[in-house]
Amino acid sequence: MRQRVRWLSVGAVVATVVVALALRPATNDGPPPTASGAPASPAASAPPSASASAAPPPGAPACARAVARLSPEERAGQLLMVGTPVDRPRGLRAVVRRHHLGGVFLAGRSKRSAAALRSDIAALQGGSALPLLVALDQEGGSVQTLKGPDFPLIPSARRLGGSSQALLRDAVRDSARRLSGIGVTVNLAPVADTVPAGLGEGNPPIGAFGREYGSEPGRVADDIRAVVPASQGAGVLTILKHFPGLGRVRANTDTSTRAVDRAATVDDEYLEPFVAGIDAGSAGVMISSASYPRLDPDDIAAFSAPIVTGLLRDRLGYRGLVMSDDLGAARAARAVPAGQRAVRFVRAGGDLVLTIRPQDAGPMTAALIGEARRSPAFAARVDDAAVHVLEAKRRAGLLRC
Repeated sequence: MRQRVRWLSVGAVVATVVVALALRPATNDGPPPTASGAPASPAASAPPSASASAAPPPGAPACARAVARLSPEERAGQLLMVGTPVDRPRGLRAVVRRHHLGGVFLAGRSKRSAAALRSDIAALQGGSALPLLVALDQEGGSVQTLKGPDFPLIPSARRLGGSSQALLRDAVRDSARRLSGIGVTVNLAPVADTVPAGLGEGNPPIGAFGREYGSEPGRVADDIRAVVPASQGAGVLTILKHFPGLGRVRANTDTSTRAVDRAATVDDEYLEPFVAGIDAGSAGVMISSASYPRLDPDDIAAFSAPIVTGLLRDRLGYRGLVMSDDLGAARAARAVPAGQRAVRFVRAGGDLVLTIRPQDAGPMTAALIGEARRSPAFAARVDDAAVHVLEAKRRAGLLRC
């Protein structure tokens, strides 16, 4: 018998998907169901092939059982978040469907109305078999994707960091409510990087734009503790960035391969804001593409198992979604073929690959599928990453596992 699963988006059910097992309608209320109430795969294509990982044992997390019902192509696609111009997001619909994308990133700047944006985001969601994580950069200051009458200017983190905690929470909460109202589920914020006093514009990615909450890790940590619950309580998941920190580098990973932090260690005090955000329940952490020789002398952070798995997962105990900084256009990763960027990030312990280039979706999914077929260990890593992506969707109220 073929029955259906429902999922929520922008306060309403916007898609119905054919599945193999029954599930009652999804809601945002109550605890997640037990494994016996897990949804079947929403895939309407071929069932998982023999190369797909075996179903998890009884008692496994519900989202793990949902992943077990996805095809290899769907599992790989869930590990990608692909950029699309914020003023023309509907143009990504074919890529979303073809590659089973896990998320979309609204790139650029816009002064469009909330109603117009809501319509476009709903159209993207309506064309996807699984609900999409919809993300943007709405930090404030010079990094604010949406502006205009429906999205007032937000002070920079540096300015908010010098204000009261009440003002900081109110600003973040108001912004998150506006984003949630149009269907945005993830804000790639807050910046948990600490820029040392006196460095300022000598730190191109953060300090030059006032994106940091302060120059002292303890103060930054206090602000991160306020920001995370303020945003997530208003319906928008947070992503702490850029782990393990970009505040001391003197080059920008978007435009240079020379972004290096030679001071960072496993006991670095600049990790304190990230720990604060993790303790506050942040749904995600973004990995930087800078180099940290004392943590890993061989690879940039995005490709580093010692940093992603050893430090973030094992030492700090983080169990949520791990996503990359842009691995599409960023110069720091350009020497590696596009498909291998996705493979190396996932192998290091990452879950969701961000690329602002839609043309990367094909090579990246193909590389992930190919490596999973070749390596059982990597296939298991893909499954684990997909569980983290679906769990983030569950937290966003998009999916009930």
